[in-house]
Amino acid sequence: MSNNMTKIAEARKTVEQLKMEVNVSRTKVSIVVSEILSFCQSHSLSDPLVSPVPAPENPFREKRLVCVVL
Repeated sequence: MSNNMTKIAEARKTVEQLKMEVNVSRTKVSIVVSEILSFCQSHSLSDPLVSPVPAPENPFREKRLVCVVL
């Protein structure tokens, strides 16, 4: 009996999930990809991976230490 009850509970959860998914509006992949592309292109100038930060403004640049041998 317990096994049947768990199966019924799982089936109800699945039905509820499917009811929720029916109401979700779907967008075509091509539209989403074009939106992502336009976003990336519009923000490329401020992206440090695309256009590097100038050395004087870069807080992570290597510090050049002068080595003195005595």
